[in-house]
Order: sequence, then structure tokens, then C-alpha cells
Amino acid sequence: MSTKSIIIIEPILTEKINLLQEKERKYGFKVHPKANKIEIKKAVEERFGVKVEKVATMNLQGKAKEMTIRSGGRVIRTRGKRSDWKKAIVTLKQGEKIDFYQGETAV
Repeated sequence: MSTKSIIIIEPILTEKINLLQEKERKYGFKVHPKANKIEIKKAVEERFGVKVEKVATMNLQGKAKEMTIRSGGRVIRTRGKRSDWKKAIVTLKQGEKIDFYQGETAV
């Protein structure tokens, strides 16, 4: 991995992650599947200008999906699978904060 824009794909904005942000200074990111903890830490520190205390990663399996389509009176059934992905939970040092809604950083 070379650049921070490739490593951090997008932030995860859910209710559960929002509670972790408020109480424990933890932020969730969808990251490149081959990125390691050290690369993720460096990318977050460079991109948001904060100090990272800890990084936890999880490899998540994509769900199997089925879809039924009616086309010209015929029923077509297809099966597929969503992509596997990697999630990183980043804990910031005391007093640090990332504000996704106002801009890149807020300290």
C-alpha cells in the first residue's frame, strides 16, 4: 500500500459507530483488504491530522444474495455474492476528534 487515499476507502457512519465515537473515541473505516494496522494508522494520522492510539481490524465476508426478475413473462432467478471487505476500528488518543460533517479535522 502506498497512499492514504487507497488505504482508507470510506468512513462507516452507523448508530453503533456513532455511540463509540461519543463514548470511547473510536471511529470505523472501510479499508483496503490488504492494508495492515501500521498502514491504517499512518493513513488516518496523515489524512485527518490526529494521533491514533490503537487499531483493530476485521475481515468480513460478503453475503450471498438471490434475485428474481420478471422479464417478458418469464421468471429469471440469479444468485450472486457481495464482495468481502475489511473494517478497521481506530481509537484516537485523549482529546483528539474527527468531524466528518464539518470538514477533515477538529481538535
